[in-house]
Amino acid sequence: MAVVACLALLVISGCGSGRSTTAAGTPTTYTCCDGEDVDTVYQPGQEMTVHWIVKSGTGPAAKPTHVELTARLTGPYGDVSELKNAAGGTARPALGEVTFEAQPVRPSGAAGERPVSVIPIAEDAPPGSYNLIFAVREDGGVIGGASVVRVAPKA
Repeated sequence: MAVVACLALLVISGCGSGRSTTAAGTPTTYTCCDGEDVDTVYQPGQEMTVHWIVKSGTGPAAKPTHVELTARLTGPYGDVSELKNAAGGTARPALGEVTFEAQPVRPSGAAGERPVSVIPIAEDAPPGSYNLIFAVREDGGVIGGASVVRVAPKA
């Protein structure tokens, strides 16, 4: 019976090897960000550079259309636990929330392109944990995420 079920699965799945054979190809995709971007401890007055990771597509669909990359920092939070509670809607920053935002980036999809978002951190930014919120908007859809970034007291 198990052999029959396995054979039926192969027939249903087209007996393929797992490789896509669509003529359309795959689109270029963008994700955030280099580990060094979030592992760095920033100082007030610095700029955070978000290096977007690009996975080039193949075939005719390789060039994206209407892609917008956004990134912002919100905080500060006393620690990562407070930040996660705030992201879940159960807490607010103790000192009042501030946001530092990069200008939206609209990549062309050209081969070798390496888009970056630059977030200016204010000179008077309070120290603490900040929520790096990033998003990729493409043709009406949005995929996003978040990471923790630390801003140290001004030296």
